[in-house]
Amino acid sequence: MSALSDQQKKFSLMLAALIVEADRQGFGVTMGEAYRSPEEARRLALAGRGIVESLHCKRLAVDLCMWRGQRLLTLTEEYEPLGVWWESQGGAWGGRFKRADGNHFSLAFGGFQ
Repeated sequence: MSALSDQQKKFSLMLAALIVEADRQGFGVTMGEAYRSPEEARRLALAGRGIVESLHCKRLAVDLCMWRGQRLLTLTEEYEPLGVWWESQGGAWGGRFKRADGNHFSLAFGGFQ
């Protein structure tokens, strides 16, 4: 097994725990973007909406959609309780990024978050 596949397996287990924790905290969860092709990462980077070295391309990042009842949460601070929990588990939360991305949860690899 490669270091990348080991990290992907770890991320998958962490993601499952994150979804359980979100439910425990009263959030509804639906999936946003998980895998992103390198071409899509380049396109988004050129548009100023991402980075070329996105961990989505390595299957080490996911954007989750969180809900409170029927309301989709769109503000970074609304995700903070889960972001703090995710960081305590060893993950990187997009709410800390220079351009905040509150619904982004990733696991560092190769120097990238």
